[in-house]
Amino acid sequence: MAEHESLEYGKADFVLLDNVSMEEFMANLKLRFEKGRIYTYIGEVVVSVNPYRAMNVYGREVVEQYRGRELYERPPHLFAIADAAYKAMKRRNKDTCIVISGESGAGKTEASKYIMQYIAAITNPNQRAEVERVKNMLLKSNCVLEAFGNAKTNRNDNSSRFGKYMDINFDFKGDPIGGHISNYLLEKVTYRVMVPKHNNCVFLFLHQLLRGATDSLIRSLHIQKDPTAYNYIKVGGQIKVLLTSSINDAADFKAVADAMKVIGFTGDEIQTVYKILATILHLVIAHNTRRSFLTAAVAIQELLFIYFRQLSNVLKALLYRTVSTGRDVIEKQHTAQEAGYGRDALAKAMYERLFCWIVGRINDVIEVKNYDARVHGKNTVIGVLDIYGFEIFQNNSFEQFCINYCNEKLQQLFIQLVLKQEQEEYQREGIPWKHIDYFNNQIIVDLVEQQHKGIFSVLDEACMNVGKVTDEVFLQGLNVKLAKHAHYTSRKLSPADKSLEFNRDFRIRHYAGDVIEAFTCDSYTLFQDFKRLLYNSSNPVLKGMWPEGKLSITEVTKRPLTAATLFKNSMISLVENLACKEPYYVRCIKPNDVKSPLLFEQERCRHQVEYLGLLENVRVRRAGFAYRQTYPRFLQRYKMISQFTWPNHDLPSDAEAVKKLLQGCGFDHDAAFGKTKVFIRTPRTLFSLEEQRVEMVQRIVLFLQKVWRGTIARMRYRRMRAALIILRAYRRYKVKSYVREVTRRFKNVRSMKDYGRHLKWPTPPKVLQRRSQVSLCASRWWAWTLIKGLSPEEALQVRAKVASLEALKGQRADLGLQRAWEGNYLVSWRSCPDTASSFTLVSGELQRKDKFMKILFSGNVRKINRFHKAEDRALLITDRHLYKMNPLKQYKPMKSTPLYNVTGVSVSPGKDQLVVFHTKDSRDLVVCLQGMVPANESRIGELVGTLLSHFKR
Repeated sequence: MAEHESLEYGKADFVLLDNVSMEEFMANLKLRFEKGRIYTYIGEVVVSVNPYRAMNVYGREVVEQYRGRELYERPPHLFAIADAAYKAMKRRNKDTCIVISGESGAGKTEASKYIMQYIAAITNPNQRAEVERVKNMLLKSNCVLEAFGNAKTNRNDNSSRFGKYMDINFDFKGDPIGGHISNYLLEKVTYRVMVPKHNNCVFLFLHQLLRGATDSLIRSLHIQKDPTAYNYIKVGGQIKVLLTSSINDAADFKAVADAMKVIGFTGDEIQTVYKILATILHLVIAHNTRRSFLTAAVAIQELLFIYFRQLSNVLKALLYRTVSTGRDVIEKQHTAQEAGYGRDALAKAMYERLFCWIVGRINDVIEVKNYDARVHGKNTVIGVLDIYGFEIFQNNSFEQFCINYCNEKLQQLFIQLVLKQEQEEYQREGIPWKHIDYFNNQIIVDLVEQQHKGIFSVLDEACMNVGKVTDEVFLQGLNVKLAKHAHYTSRKLSPADKSLEFNRDFRIRHYAGDVIEAFTCDSYTLFQDFKRLLYNSSNPVLKGMWPEGKLSITEVTKRPLTAATLFKNSMISLVENLACKEPYYVRCIKPNDVKSPLLFEQERCRHQVEYLGLLENVRVRRAGFAYRQTYPRFLQRYKMISQFTWPNHDLPSDAEAVKKLLQGCGFDHDAAFGKTKVFIRTPRTLFSLEEQRVEMVQRIVLFLQKVWRGTIARMRYRRMRAALIILRAYRRYKVKSYVREVTRRFKNVRSMKDYGRHLKWPTPPKVLQRRSQVSLCASRWWAWTLIKGLSPEEALQVRAKVASLEALKGQRADLGLQRAWEGNYLVSWRSCPDTASSFTLVSGELQRKDKFMKILFSGNVRKINRFHKAEDRALLITDRHLYKMNPLKQYKPMKSTPLYNVTGVSVSPGKDQLVVFHTKDSRDLVVCLQGMVPANESRIGELVGTLLSHFKR
């Protein structure tokens, strides 16, 4: 069943044992413990052996190995059972619970913490802040409850001294949205404050407060750091707490305080908790003397009350008892023994109320609020139960009796849900079944809780008797009513049994073994005076813990429920809560009593296997079927596997459809068909069905995604197409409106002097804002209208100016566009009146020689040679050559360069009018234009524009 483990580690599932016997069961359990495999399956039950050492099997990588996997796909682990419960809750929308049981020290508390951590790790993949806050609250609450409800004993450093049941609420997506904590058998908790006895039990936070609190806090609470000063950890003058333990009390104290702040406890509430604990310490250190009571009263007044006048009220409540007889109120002074009982009862009750208040305060924070199933979907639950296990000591008091009764109830539930229901269901469905004999412990449950005859009823009757109640009176009542019960005996009923004391002991045959009991009624009855005293405290938190204190002495007439009745009611409530959920079990086993990671005590473990009923569980799993489901639900889950059932079948019934489906998969030999359900024998078959289902679901999801995406795409296309049609119509409307406005505004431009140049264009629509075709055509028309009246020479000059503007716009400040360009400045009488005739003769000679048609540009320049020397020269550019002339020698030509050898022209952006003519032979000509009239006239633009216009033509 469980995969990926070789046989050298033994059988990973006890169902696979060759022979179902106690010897083989123990041999396999021991082998796996010695090989470091602390978890083993019994079908869907996990058996856990406490390793007493840290193991690297709970990290993030291990969590990912079990996330979403089937129960038998990976080796046995707590994470597998947690994932199975989570998937059952999420897939089938059904409430589940995980019941963790075993004796003290077997590892129940650690198992519950790992289960909580796993659930927190696999939920909220989208990292929603609210879900993360809830998960953090749930984990932090575990830390606080451990500190106040767990104790340090000689048998266990972190022993749960209360029953804790936590419901974790999930939304329809499977993310935690809140929770609720129920605490059971709180009377047991409070006994541990005053009666350490053989267990030497110390509550963790009491020890953390003494050993981990700061000196200033210790002084403010008027307590001592020395644990030996307090009776609750000192028995017979010897310190019973393991002070050399590896537990770091200072770090734990800080961790608990931080956790309380994270949960939402205010600073005043945390201080109140410290004060109540300090008050309990002051009470238990007191001796039965008036001076000792006065010291305790002063401490209580300073910690819990503001006004000093209340000191007398505190002392009066400790030393006197107020009794109401009709209308009369009498104050009765306590004897030393009665005062001690009252003091102990007060300390016990204060711790009980404090613990209940802490649980309630945590519930106020983590409970689901404002959740509407109609809006948010169904709210499902996973419950985790961590409750103390069966205990048998040499001297067993009332608290051990309640613990064992609790385990009887849980074992009864286990029998009903796992063993008895299995057999009855097979018989009801008509499936062949091999009967298995098992011990039905209902007879023991009735022995304890039956009305008028049970031990609890006899105990209540004894406590209600007038006068002093003794264990002899209680034992006489048991002997009368239970004399013929097979599971009860006493020394009077069995005179030869010398292990029982006369008039004190009686024996109960529990399913886990015989237990000798010796106890009487609860001696720690809390007087109403203490309730009224604490209700009148100035501290609102303490006042809220004692609401019944507001009643006057004459109003208190109803007798409160006894401890036994409270125990019974809480257990009935717990069992009813568990019975309505789908249970998963973790059975914890303690391998030895010395906390050794190597020692496996055979008889010790054998006894636990017997009282946990593990062997009977194996027999049931071997004889029965691992999985069963009604035909409609089975078909709903797996119908996509077969072509005969998908999407709907046409067979006579769902049972026939299920048979057809399993036959098609080849699993009909491993299944049985009942009247209303199908039964699958081996988990491997179910796992194969799940694999096929996952594969088919992926294909179905892809198909649905394809169809849905196509639908979405078509809807999006229709919306886009409609929007496009509207957009086009609107654009046409805006363009037509714009054109009509332009036509109206420019209707008579031909008759205007400037052809409408002064008119302002209307603002174009957005579709025409980048490049308005209408305005472009109008601009061209306007330009053509102006140009067509020019002479050829004027048109040529305009083209040259346009070319200059295109080339040099933004490069030079003045391009000379506002004046007329003369071009041949050397023949101009305005520019060169003295040399014009000489230049005319030379240019005419060059025209006859070189056959050029037109002079493009001429003017005086300042030539700069490669040696940075400047000389006056003249420049002549024709349509064929570029000439350099010497103006001092009658404009004698010095150099002639064909225009086709000129590759480019560079000009400077400054006012120097520098021009560089680049040639193919790299003999560039560098000149500065000069001799302008007026002197600041710019001719660079004219030179560049003329050359560009010429080359374009």
